[in-house]
Amino acid sequence: MRRRSIGPLAAVVIAVGLPSSAVAQSALSGETIRMSRAAGPITIDGRLGDEGWRGAARVVRWYETNPGDNAEPPVRSVGYLTFDDRFFYAGFEFDDPDPSRIRAPFADRDNISDGYDFGGLILDAGNTGRTATFFIVTPHNTQYDAITDDGSGEDSSPDFFWESATATTDHGWTAEIKIPFTSLRYKPSDPQTWRILLYRNYPREFRYQFFSAQLPRGSNCFVCRFNMLVGLERLPAGGHLVAAPYVSAARNEAPRDALGSPLVSGGVAPRVGLDVKYTPNADHAIDFTVRPDFSQVESDVAQISANERFALFYPEKRPFFLEGVDLFQTQIQAVYTRTMTSPQWGGRVTGKSGGIRYTALATEDRGGGSVIIPGPNDSSLAPQDFASTVFVGRAKREVGLSYVGALVADREGRDTASHNRVAGPDFEWRPSADDVLSGQWLYSATMTPNRPDDASEWTGQSLASHAGVLTFGHTTRRYDASLQYKDIGSDFRADVGFVPQVGYREGYAGTGWTFRPTGFVRRLRTFANLDYQVDRSGDLISRSFFPGFGMDTRWNGFVQLRYIDDSVRALDRPIGRRQFGYIAQFSPSRRVTRLAVDGRTGQEIDFANGRPGTGTTVNLMARLDPTEHLDVQVVQNERWINVDAGGRESARLLTARVSRLRTTYTFTARMFLRGIAQYVSTDRDPSLYTSSDVAARSATLSGQLLFAYKLNWQSVLFLGYGDDRELSDLDRLEKLDRQFFVKISYAIQR
Repeated sequence: MRRRSIGPLAAVVIAVGLPSSAVAQSALSGETIRMSRAAGPITIDGRLGDEGWRGAARVVRWYETNPGDNAEPPVRSVGYLTFDDRFFYAGFEFDDPDPSRIRAPFADRDNISDGYDFGGLILDAGNTGRTATFFIVTPHNTQYDAITDDGSGEDSSPDFFWESATATTDHGWTAEIKIPFTSLRYKPSDPQTWRILLYRNYPREFRYQFFSAQLPRGSNCFVCRFNMLVGLERLPAGGHLVAAPYVSAARNEAPRDALGSPLVSGGVAPRVGLDVKYTPNADHAIDFTVRPDFSQVESDVAQISANERFALFYPEKRPFFLEGVDLFQTQIQAVYTRTMTSPQWGGRVTGKSGGIRYTALATEDRGGGSVIIPGPNDSSLAPQDFASTVFVGRAKREVGLSYVGALVADREGRDTASHNRVAGPDFEWRPSADDVLSGQWLYSATMTPNRPDDASEWTGQSLASHAGVLTFGHTTRRYDASLQYKDIGSDFRADVGFVPQVGYREGYAGTGWTFRPTGFVRRLRTFANLDYQVDRSGDLISRSFFPGFGMDTRWNGFVQLRYIDDSVRALDRPIGRRQFGYIAQFSPSRRVTRLAVDGRTGQEIDFANGRPGTGTTVNLMARLDPTEHLDVQVVQNERWINVDAGGRESARLLTARVSRLRTTYTFTARMFLRGIAQYVSTDRDPSLYTSSDVAARSATLSGQLLFAYKLNWQSVLFLGYGDDRELSDLDRLEKLDRQFFVKISYAIQR
């Protein structure tokens, strides 16, 4: 599936594959921008009238990279750059021939889409040529920050301290951004050389993207194309401290007896904790937390799990784990920080020394979550109701735009005499501007808990095995191809990671050709992909062939159609199926900011009972902004499967649904009120199942109401209410739990 993001990764082919020498890396960069120190003070009010902007570096040369090919933009954009002893400043003038068409509803931080107007900068303060940080604002001053890495893509989970203000004019809008040097990680040198890219998103009949440097089509890197930024001198060397104490309290209510009995209160549970971040110098950060608050203030979007073979992945949202988050992104996901469910304390150090980027994390996890029990055909979950100590270490030596790295992950059970230890190297080599070769190899040694009632393999036994992957990619202006081989041993385990399948070998090949027509469609890519997977004995697990095409269209649209011919093992035999798959998403107007549908239909496989059938999966999503303050998001996902059984044709095996309504009223860029209602249900015909313990119907209904006020991402006030209900044997949605909660935190900076 094509990844959508607010950044240029949604429109520029971003893979990897560049010369590894520093000389070649510099040759790929855009024009050099020379900065000078601010001539006076700057007040962040969005107006650009302060004395400090006089003499600032002025950037007037911009390029339209989408849908145009580094063409002259249809509207004027100007950027201004300067700095003082503590802050990096960026100012912008964005002209618009019709300001009434600007798309910029009020929204919470990071909650913007590529259908909005926005602008800002992407900064590579470490001059890595591969990793950079977004600092983006909309005309109503909604902030968006993210990490982008040429290998792993864009991640908006991390948040940073910075300030911004915007103003609307009769000919467009303006913005000012002030970034503390303490929010950036750069080398201890003087003068500094950084990389920067100024960016404007301008969605009208198409999604227009403008940048301050040329981004050649077919390029295998993004950050390496940034403008070089010089003139930064005598920057602060570090010594910054942020302490964020918090106080929270929650009152939980649960059924007194069985489901359906009256709720009784467990009393008020107060909690006090502290998060501390210290930056001893400009490229190191030390994080420590005591009784950390890793609670989430928004529920995960439910995913349909009925008739799925493997565990589902949910993204990390908790701040403690997000410093240098790109370091944890490897081809085999041996680190998945949501496996650390309830830490008592945590500490980590992240930095760069001798050309090596590294992070080391340790925490005491009280447990309470689940552990994935992987297999070649499916996975299951076992309760992790025991405490453990977790350590993760990661190092990366970057050589030009290539790198070599190593990873260590260890979970030691405190009371179970169990452990899981994983270690191994990885690399990425870019021999040319078109090619990249990357790989990873890991070895795991495991002693399982002696709890066979929780999982059949938990008998206190020792397990040891390997996991390896090798990937090659080739990209040009029109042609792209990729190859991948995986070899995952049967006894490989990654209890600190997300590896739901083991015991297989897999080969993948994909190729595509891109056309650039004009008119309603501006980009058309045809593709064909082949995947083949066998177990350790050589027996088929799955085989798939799926040709198709995808295209960028008017109304900021993307459409993909594909034919799927695959065969997948169900129980003890492979079953073939042929399906039609589709994706369509559009952003047609300032009030209807996103309409999306995806799914597949045709032949289907009943994995629970090991037989063929027919079925459809369809996922619908709409995002509406009836006013500039009100945002409404609707999700409706559905899956149904029919099978032939007992002389009946097309008997309905199951129907699974996820319905979600998320409504947010944003008063200002700092304050909002949000309500969420989510209903998840599955209807089954037990007579069509071979197992006798299948429920005819299951359902849950959950609701949330949250008021939030944010001075910054770590100084917040949350007031919330949650209510969960579950379908009982009497076919009624009975109260499962209810919660009232409050949280106050404040970041003290020195």
